[in-house]
Amino acid sequence: MECVFCRIIAGELPSKKVYEDEGFVAFHDIRPRAPVHVLVVPKEHVEKLSDYPDSEEGERRLGALFGRANRVARLLGLSGYKLQVHVGEKGGQEVFHVHVHVMGSPD
Repeated sequence: MECVFCRIIAGELPSKKVYEDEGFVAFHDIRPRAPVHVLVVPKEHVEKLSDYPDSEEGERRLGALFGRANRVARLLGLSGYKLQVHVGEKGGQEVFHVHVHVMGSPD
């Protein structure tokens, strides 16, 4: 398994987890760009956001991803925060496993 996020999900690499459920895991970014910088990652390997199908099922999966990002922000006590997603190499994506950056400062 070469995907670093798949290896974190499988427990092969350490991470500082802040949330986990049956479909998602959230952990602190190793190169934070804000006082709080957490990645929300689906356990299912999908390379980039644009790979989700243009269908009701794709919308459901995207909604679940952003719903978890919102939940994680609340758990971290962030009343204001930024969600950031990079899509593809030209969009600045470095790890090719869908993820949402949750960034902010604690209240």
